[in-house]
Amino acid sequence: MVRVFVADSLSEERSALRLLLLDLNMEIVGETYDWLTTFILAPVSTLNMLLVDSNLLPQQPDTVLADLRLACPNPIVIIIISHLETCKQAALLYGADAFISKSDTPDRVAERLQVAAQNLL
Repeated sequence: MVRVFVADSLSEERSALRLLLLDLNMEIVGETYDWLTTFILAPVSTLNMLLVDSNLLPQQPDTVLADLRLACPNPIVIIIISHLETCKQAALLYGADAFISKSDTPDRVAERLQVAAQNLL
């Protein structure tokens, strides 16, 4: 089973992601609303996928996820972005494995999560 840690500052977005993940038979192993808590809790959870809102990430793209990957090296990291083109580039600069746009339909988000999950198997 895919074990997902969700980091998003908005409780409504975390709730929507939670419902979608449960529909996809993915287990939620943690939720946070800020980067510091994510950085502390994600490595001690049993995650293999991290969903993180781009708004939570600090402004140092070259070290943000690199530091997290040292503490928990195996998860797929998916950054949730607001503005497609510039945020897509930023997400990749952060060292993310993939990105999801907040403007995507729930079906499209589900599809992208399933593709990412297949990479875990």
